[in-house]
Amino acid sequence: MTTVYYQTIDRMQKKGVDPEYINGWACGFLHNPKREEQRLNEAYEAGYAHGQEKKTDGFDAWLKK
Repeated sequence: MTTVYYQTIDRMQKKGVDPEYINGWACGFLHNPKREEQRLNEAYEAGYAHGQEKKTDGFDAWLKK
């Protein structure tokens, strides 16, 4: 596995990104199947989509307030 995965997760955690987004991003990046439908939420789905695209930025909208 590349260091991009670890560096991106670390950066998101240090910036205080919503854990649901981080979890979604990690699952998308690793091409894991999505959660079951009743556990999906907006943050998870956005992270999943960005992870599938290997997008390592654009998570500022998901910073916890």
